[in-house]
Amino acid sequence: MPANPKFHANQLILARVLKDLKQAGLIDQIQHNRLLGESEENKRKGIHPLTAIAAMKWQSATQPAFPLSIERLTRWLADTAQLPYLHIDPLKTDFSKLTSLVSHFYAERWQILPVATQDNSLTIATAEPYITDWISDLEHTLQKSIQRVVANPVDIERYLDEFYKLQHSIQGAGDKERQAAGSSQNFEQLLEIGKGKTEMDAGDQHIVQIVDWLLQHAFAQRASDIHLEPRRDNSKIRFRIDGALHLIHEVPTAVMLGMVSRIKSLGRMNLAERRKPQDGRIKTVVPDTGKNVELRLSTMPTAFGEKMVMRIFDPEVLVKDFKALGFTKRDLERWLPMIQRPHGVVLVTGPTGSGKTSTLYSTLRYIYKPDINICTVEDPIEIVDERFNQMQVQHNIGVDFASGVRTLLRQDPDIIMVGEIRDQETAEISMQAALTGHLVFATLHTNDAASSITRLLNIGLPAYLINATVLGVVAQRLVRTLCTKCKKAVPTDEVLWQSLVTPRKIPPPAQVYQAVGCEDCRQTGYHGRMGVYEIMPMTRTLEALINDDLDLQALRRQALKEGLYPLRLSGASKIAAGLTTFEEVFRVAGTQTA
Repeated sequence: MPANPKFHANQLILARVLKDLKQAGLIDQIQHNRLLGESEENKRKGIHPLTAIAAMKWQSATQPAFPLSIERLTRWLADTAQLPYLHIDPLKTDFSKLTSLVSHFYAERWQILPVATQDNSLTIATAEPYITDWISDLEHTLQKSIQRVVANPVDIERYLDEFYKLQHSIQGAGDKERQAAGSSQNFEQLLEIGKGKTEMDAGDQHIVQIVDWLLQHAFAQRASDIHLEPRRDNSKIRFRIDGALHLIHEVPTAVMLGMVSRIKSLGRMNLAERRKPQDGRIKTVVPDTGKNVELRLSTMPTAFGEKMVMRIFDPEVLVKDFKALGFTKRDLERWLPMIQRPHGVVLVTGPTGSGKTSTLYSTLRYIYKPDINICTVEDPIEIVDERFNQMQVQHNIGVDFASGVRTLLRQDPDIIMVGEIRDQETAEISMQAALTGHLVFATLHTNDAASSITRLLNIGLPAYLINATVLGVVAQRLVRTLCTKCKKAVPTDEVLWQSLVTPRKIPPPAQVYQAVGCEDCRQTGYHGRMGVYEIMPMTRTLEALINDDLDLQALRRQALKEGLYPLRLSGASKIAAGLTTFEEVFRVAGTQTA
């Protein structure tokens, strides 16, 4: 917190806060004395007492399992001041409206932050609950009642700077656009302005600042995708977090189009081409951690301009060990023998966004050795890995999956990964590669493991070729995992449990967990995702059922007899382990019975 030019009489002082914490039994005398001597220095520098205490990383004297973090100290302060506590969530804060109510100068002077507004009231977050001089001023000026909440002083300082600077950049960009519109003398330019198609220069300082904020904010919020969606007047920015889309902000469409141009420039895309979809890629660094992150860019022309989606690839998130992916011991007993075979085809299936890429990359890294040659053909290359030889599909010059696999076969590979089998030609070449002694990994888009065999037959593969090459199939989905800090144990609903495990007779666990919501999980009750898997190794009895007139239900029944755990049953095991909920399993696995 910046030093105030005038110290307020009711401002929190480190010495007083330490005394109150000691009286409350949260710290002991040794801890009290250790920081007491720094009270005047902290007062002179304008460091908030809670920030100074949290920096010590002390454990509570009465509850050693709970560290005195900045959030816990803020809750204590709110209780002491008899005010509500608030964790500021930028995803739920309409800062464009709020920053227009209180000036940056006034908010910074009193270290207050507007966080919510209604017709007749304004909610203000503060870390100085005993300073109240500003309340009457704001109520008189705004003609609204002021509701105070206590928030983390670090967050208040951070968002004071971030919200006002971002809104200043958006307003500045909008002002420039309006000035440009007003000074246009060219008839064609006036027509474009009339159609609402003007946009900011991609190199404009305001646009650069907005894009920088956008990327940093997405990294901080654990977003997997950023959506920039132009509309007639105000365009939308949305983040996908743990599989769900959240509206982050709305900006003028002229500013949005400038943002898209700026990102296209960073991704080395054609700025002049706006009528055709384009793809690009950006490699950047997360400022706080220094981690390398890649963003895959995709544009699509819409009625109001180019829509852009940026998919964020963090190597540490994308490539995990099997346990972190969600594989159980039972899953690994079926999966590892398949991927360690010298030749054959292993299929990974599921809809877009079901985690197939993570499974494949993690598997390739698991089986990688310096003395083998792993080659991939992908569309696009999700993440570059120096251990593999990766090839990009480029349809505009005739490089598709089929021709890509042909090329790889001339590169002396040991293991081949085919991004997706989409047609008969790609399927046949992949199977032929397996017959000639290569281990091939490939993906399909089917609902379950058994349906993959039907898909191969439908695209024209003969049954004998499938029997000769396919080692097994894994179908997968992603479920959100419960937040470990707020999940709540409840008795198991036996009706729901039986609907998951029927016809198997698996006793329900004594308790399961449900989502609650806290600051760490942004009140969703979930934090992160993991896979549920349906793994079907090919056996002699299954191969005997595969023919040109395949009975899919008979194949599935036989697989179940041989130990196949359907997606719903795999999800049930995650529920019993306290990792996810009934709602999540039903959401991704549907109503299909086990």
